[in-house]
Amino acid sequence: MNMFERLFYKHLEDDEELYVAIHKHWVHGVKELVLPFISLVASWGVLYYLPFTPMVILIIAVDIGILVWMLRNFLDYYLDAWLITNTAVIDVEWHGWFHRQSTRIDYSSIEGVSYEIEGILGTIFGFGTVSIEKISTGSVFSIEDVKRPRDVESTILACQESCIRTKNMKDSSAIKDIIADIVSERMYLKEREGEEEEVEVE
Repeated sequence: MNMFERLFYKHLEDDEELYVAIHKHWVHGVKELVLPFISLVASWGVLYYLPFTPMVILIIAVDIGILVWMLRNFLDYYLDAWLITNTAVIDVEWHGWFHRQSTRIDYSSIEGVSYEIEGILGTIFGFGTVSIEKISTGSVFSIEDVKRPRDVESTILACQESCIRTKNMKDSSAIKDIIADIVSERMYLKEREGEEEEVEVE
């Protein structure tokens, strides 16, 4: 687990297990870094042709700003993700250094999952949009430009099936425990009634 993945654990419940984090295709991550990288190289070019002390200080200050810009763009790409856990899909959005947002979609509230691959680039690089529709509300949550959207859809459906099956087993076990408690309580009451009848006869 890398340093950035640790940031996702703030969005999980105490007993929740993270299976996979779904990001946009790496092509979009690279696209976010192209302009800052070009700016960084350009600043080095200026320093090469103007190697004066005041210019060196200015370029260092500019480069620090560019590196912060680059880091911000990377985090904007990386921390906008879907977290697939054992109980839900969590839609995480990173809007800046001091603004994060997450929406939890429990498997029990998912009505359907779909994917769409559109355009030449999406077909060539294999990225598309995955959408989740919630039961009753009809609201749709989507993440665009994800790598292998069909695999993402299959993963969500498999996790949903596993979660519901586990929940049904727990519910069945809980029902059995309740029935066992009721039966034992009634048997105890019958025994008490029998003892009271014996006392009355004597």
